[in-house]
Amino acid sequence: MALRSAAGRLASSSRRRLLSPPTSIHTAFLHSHATSFGTLLLLNPTLPHNSSSSSCPNSFLLVGSSGYKQVAEEDKSKLVGNVFSSVASSYDLMNDLMSVGLHRLWKDRLISKLNPFPGMKHLDVAGGTGDVAFRALERINSVSHRAMQGTLTDIEEETQIYVCDINPNMLNVGKKRASERGYKEGHCLSWIQGDAEALSFEDGSMDGYTIAFGIRNVTHIEKALSEAYRVLKRGGRFLCLELSHVDVPLFKEIYDVYSFSVIPAVGELVAGDRQSYQYLVESIRRFPNQEKFAQMIQEAGFERVEYENLVGGVVAIHSGLKL
Repeated sequence: MALRSAAGRLASSSRRRLLSPPTSIHTAFLHSHATSFGTLLLLNPTLPHNSSSSSCPNSFLLVGSSGYKQVAEEDKSKLVGNVFSSVASSYDLMNDLMSVGLHRLWKDRLISKLNPFPGMKHLDVAGGTGDVAFRALERINSVSHRAMQGTLTDIEEETQIYVCDINPNMLNVGKKRASERGYKEGHCLSWIQGDAEALSFEDGSMDGYTIAFGIRNVTHIEKALSEAYRVLKRGGRFLCLELSHVDVPLFKEIYDVYSFSVIPAVGELVAGDRQSYQYLVESIRRFPNQEKFAQMIQEAGFERVEYENLVGGVVAIHSGLKL
């Protein structure tokens, strides 16, 4: 009931307006939602992405208890892996606590935009715990969806969702959850350890590609986007759900206080890892804003690029088509 009430409030307070995009970007749509202070964040602890303001162009700023320090580019993947290995066991609990359950609604919205269909081949990157993959399968297997699509059982048998994650600890969490839900590995659902910047899948092999709260973790965003474009079929859709930049001034001030003061403290209390959640805050601030990221997606080759802001820009869903 609480989630339904929250969903109702979000829907009733939504607004949509056209932005004036740069000439190199397709028109972007902004769909903002008002919310209360308590329902702010989904946590995905990571290291910050490189910034042009850094004095060392091939390094990354790391924020910790002792302040900022430079991290060499070649060390970022290892450090990100250590962060996720540290928090894997408490990852889902922290997501619920930090977002007050809202991350579930955001992922539901992602799947709604994906509109998965029986027989599809879909790749979910950085999806180790299975949240997005399970939602996609549940949508495909729902009675109402099957009836609407007029599908047959043999087509459903051809459905294949691939969960790709670079961290084995996160994949183990997902496999355990899949087993608890009755999913057999290899039957509609496969778990692959792999790098978003160098996917092991063939060119043009996927109908859809999703990445939820993971694009900030890669060392080279451009490479990850290029790989997403490569593995998609013509007509395939790219969707990215990511923590982004708040566009409401007063709300932004509250959000900043929450981010820098509350998140690390809760991370230390629940996960016993304050530093990993300090990384989160800085990584969000250094991630490209909505329009810049949309431009990056288009530069990777995608067309009809657009984005939707949720909760005033706390998160955004970017999408693009390979045509």
